[in-house]
Amino acid sequence: MDEQCAVASRRATTASWRSRRVVVGVAGSIAAYKAPFVIRLLRQAGHEVKVVATESALRFIGVPTLAAISGHSVSTGVFDDPAAVEHVAVAEWAELVLVAPATADLLARVRAGRADDLLTATILASQAPVVLAPAMHTQMWFNPATRDNVAVLRRRGLTVIEPDSGRLTGKDSGVGRMPEPGQIVSRALTTLRQSGKDEGVGRLKGRHIVISAGGTREPIDPVRYLGNRSSGRQGCALAASAAEQGARVTLVQAHVASDLLDVLPPGVAVVAAGTAHDMLHAVREAARDADAVIMAAAVADYRPLTMATTKIKKQTQTASDRRNGPAMSIELTTNPDILAGLVADPPRSGQIVVGFAAETGDDDGDVLFHGAVKARRKGAHLLVVNAVGETLGFGDVPNSVVILDAQGSEVARGQGSKTEIARLLIDLTADLMISP
Repeated sequence: MDEQCAVASRRATTASWRSRRVVVGVAGSIAAYKAPFVIRLLRQAGHEVKVVATESALRFIGVPTLAAISGHSVSTGVFDDPAAVEHVAVAEWAELVLVAPATADLLARVRAGRADDLLTATILASQAPVVLAPAMHTQMWFNPATRDNVAVLRRRGLTVIEPDSGRLTGKDSGVGRMPEPGQIVSRALTTLRQSGKDEGVGRLKGRHIVISAGGTREPIDPVRYLGNRSSGRQGCALAASAAEQGARVTLVQAHVASDLLDVLPPGVAVVAAGTAHDMLHAVREAARDADAVIMAAAVADYRPLTMATTKIKKQTQTASDRRNGPAMSIELTTNPDILAGLVADPPRSGQIVVGFAAETGDDDGDVLFHGAVKARRKGAHLLVVNAVGETLGFGDVPNSVVILDAQGSEVARGQGSKTEIARLLIDLTADLMISP
């Protein structure tokens, strides 16, 4: 284990997921208001974005918004700077072209090979994978001309995402809604991975990684439970990053919101677990053939000794009760330590075990002190230590972590989005898995 951790430490400075250069095309649709959310998700994932908008798109959303969200100037016309030959320059810069929204008119022009604006010219000149997220009225989507255009584009190798069904412009409902930004980004990045043009692909091909996510809940009665504030975002980001590098991933999730699970890459197997005991059995079962287990879930340390079979009724307190102490108490017992159990008795020989430690400082020491103590006690190959609180660690907020080895020594530090932290940790885990 010591030698493996040393390898991870040496490579920590260079272990990073290379960001991709993404052109986001925006066509003239009311759904253009969703484009900034697509751009934001891509940038949060660490990618560089350049926006190419059609003139009609700018009737629905302004240049300042797109420029501020992307961090780059917005390109609109072929003749904005003829000397720069921008459609060629942008096409060569792009590693992925994603058009969201893509109108019926844009699909028709791309199918015909038109280059009558900067967006279609960029698509025609680019060698990068092209992903189109349609948005239009139901009757336009099902029109034979549109269906034929979509079929031809797909045969040529372009990816056309199926639109969602729901409320459209006005009072109409039906198929034609642009998919939600998270779904679009997930599909686009999956397309890039499958194209073989993503240099990070394949490092974990043939490997199986089990990842836990979310927070367990320990029932008090049929209504109430003991829980925590874990959202499962970090675990889901780890699952996505491992899948992007070619791994077979099993995600054991406890109470993770469906919108996070819905945008996971295709092929990630999801297993539900409610309590700490559920998580223990699900993780160990899934890990029988796993090369690595990453315990990112917040597993409850304690559970009620007994669970009431009926709802515990509120008791009326007298003034004397309030002065003398609580009117009721809940006796707790310790839950099994899943991480320590995986280290002491791995389901598979040679398995890499990675844990998380959410810590707060106190009078005895700071976050890193408590993390180092826990790293030595748990014995995992890597322990990810992060400070938590009301505005730290939990939910959709940036993360800052220190990664320790089994001796409590620092291996790496990471700061940024949950996705950026995930990619660093997956790279370090891969180093341990493939080291001699």
